[in-house]
Amino acid sequence: MTNTQNIQRNDLRTGTRTTLVIGGTGKTGRRVAERLTAQGLPVRIGSRGGEPPFVWEDPDTWEAAVEGVGAVYVTYYPDLGFPGAAEAVGAFSELAVKKGARRLVLLSGRGEQGAVVSENRLKESGADWTVVRASWFNQNFDESFFLEPVLSGELALPTADAVEPFVDADDIADVVVAALTDDRHIGRTYELSGPRSLSFRDVAAELSKATGREIAYVPVTLDDYRGFLRENGLPVEFAELFGLILDGRNARVVNGVEEVLGRRPRDFSDFAKDAAATGVWNV
Repeated sequence: MTNTQNIQRNDLRTGTRTTLVIGGTGKTGRRVAERLTAQGLPVRIGSRGGEPPFVWEDPDTWEAAVEGVGAVYVTYYPDLGFPGAAEAVGAFSELAVKKGARRLVLLSGRGEQGAVVSENRLKESGADWTVVRASWFNQNFDESFFLEPVLSGELALPTADAVEPFVDADDIADVVVAALTDDRHIGRTYELSGPRSLSFRDVAAELSKATGREIAYVPVTLDDYRGFLRENGLPVEFAELFGLILDGRNARVVNGVEEVLGRRPRDFSDFAKDAAATGVWNV
């Protein structure tokens, strides 16, 4: 380890260097930024509306965003496994390290072989890296693409009876902040999940209980769901992510949250009760 690396790592703790949070207004990024700020660490939000702006599709925005940065939380939209993601993540990571950012923490997809290519490109940058793998978030139901179906009272999805151990975005953020600020997580890959696996039929029952109204699960075909995405202007490739549920590769519970934080992850029923209390699902 060089003296420069030691200085840069200590700088992150003492607050003299900034952490760039890409997707800093999103589900996990917003939470990571809030936690770092609460610790007195300076944060730069990497987004189209940030100062300076950061846009994955426009590499000309990258250099200004990483200027003076000591660490980066790397999230990629729409998904690390999509075409062009690995090339973009690799090029950005090389630039970030060249500009002086030593610590890179990547949010990756659990069970996504395509995402592993992006992980490897980030590792090749020479950074002190940590990979955090997660799949379906609890917050997909109150902050993202499942919100409207919950409000309508019908989850029409191509998941059959497959199960998923949904993970909470607050748990992900806590793990990411630990990885950004603690040297013990350098060179580690963590897989995160919630404490139990649920089918979407189970999820509908939990949401019904939390909201006090009937939320139904209606199985549909992948072709029907692709049509829904197309009609609503969403990437049709999202439909392929349901394959990660249907083939069962992520069905088992893993212990990444306990390993990093020393506590159990948040259960979906607790998430649902808390989200319902905010009124987000009121109709």
